[in-house]
Amino acid sequence: MTDTAAIRVLVVEDDPVAADAHVLYVNKVPGFRATAVAHTAAEARRALDREPFDLLLLDLNLPDGHGLALARTLRAAGHRADVIAVTSARDLAVVREGVSLGVVQYVLKPFAFATLRDRLTRYAEFRAAAGEATGQDEVDRALAALRAPAPATLPKGLSGPTLERVARTLQDAVPQGVTAAGAADATGLSRITARRYLEHLVATGRASRRPQYGQVGRPELVYRWVPSD
Repeated sequence: MTDTAAIRVLVVEDDPVAADAHVLYVNKVPGFRATAVAHTAAEARRALDREPFDLLLLDLNLPDGHGLALARTLRAAGHRADVIAVTSARDLAVVREGVSLGVVQYVLKPFAFATLRDRLTRYAEFRAAAGEATGQDEVDRALAALRAPAPATLPKGLSGPTLERVARTLQDAVPQGVTAAGAADATGLSRITARRYLEHLVATGRASRRPQYGQVGRPELVYRWVPSD
């Protein structure tokens, strides 16, 4: 798909560093182009008044209002762009409200490039479905394109929320990395438990480890987050 035919994305994110990362991520996905950035709801409204967008990558926690309030205002003004919401909130009531406002996907922070790439690819497949369905199966297939795959089962004794806390600790420690003891201090886990989660991240390719030699005693293992390409 050429740039002229690319799905035009407005990135709405108040954190400049995160906004730059989101633009980089979007532009790495074939068929998508982040053509503008807004750091507030007001900037987003002005951007949409200036030019059309197909999709908003919308942070829900903006300095001048909630992202869903912005989406509601845009719908009332006749803007038809779809929305992928980016948020650290896990309130399912917010998810339900977003569905009625054109939110087609949710991406929970923190996320890696592979997560956003999957959501954008699925959105593109859904968007590409055109014409009249011949039956229920085609309608189901079109809607299924928006659904994320079922998450992989974690090893016994590991929990998703705790894994996310450890992963966030690793991401916050880029580029220097963190030891199991450091991860334990940051997350409130025991050192043994923190190491189990770190080793799981290594096993799934989301982290790497290497020994760090001090002046005395055995070397410590330092774990580092591995960004998705």
